[in-house]
Amino acid sequence: MIRRFGEAPRPGIRYRLRPGVYAILPRGRQILVTHQSEPVPELQLPGGGIDPGESPLRALHREVFEETGWVIAQPRRLGVFRRFTYMPEYRLWAEKLCIIYRAHPVREMGPPSEPGHRAVWITPERAARDLGNAGDRHFVNRESGWA
Repeated sequence: MIRRFGEAPRPGIRYRLRPGVYAILPRGRQILVTHQSEPVPELQLPGGGIDPGESPLRALHREVFEETGWVIAQPRRLGVFRRFTYMPEYRLWAEKLCIIYRAHPVREMGPPSEPGHRAVWITPERAARDLGNAGDRHFVNRESGWA
C-alpha cells in the first residue's frame, strides 16, 4: 500500500492519475529546492510529471533542470507517496503519485527555464518545515542525516 499525505479523496470527484518524480538535492549543509510563484507561492522539491513514453529517470533529470537550471547525477529512489489535489494550472483533480529520489546537484547551467520558478538553497530544517506538501516534508525529515 502506498502512503497518502494530505487530503483524502473527495466523494464524487474523478481524479486523474499523475505520476511524477521529485528530488532531494543535498550539498553541504543545504538542499536545492525550487520556489514556484504560481498558482500559490511555495517551496517545492524540484520535479514534476512524467511525460507519456518518458522513463522516470529521464523525467527527473528534465524536471530538475527545468525548475532549477542544475544538472544532477547518481539519482537513488527513496520511495513513493500519493496525494489528492486540484491542479489549477491544468484545471483538473489529480491523484499525484510522487516518486522521490535523492541525487547530487553537479553543476548549475543557468537559470530555470520553467516560468515562475527560482532555484533556492535552504537548510534541511527549513525544508522539513516549509515545503509545500507533507509528503515532501516527510522524505526530507527521513533523509535528514546527510549533512
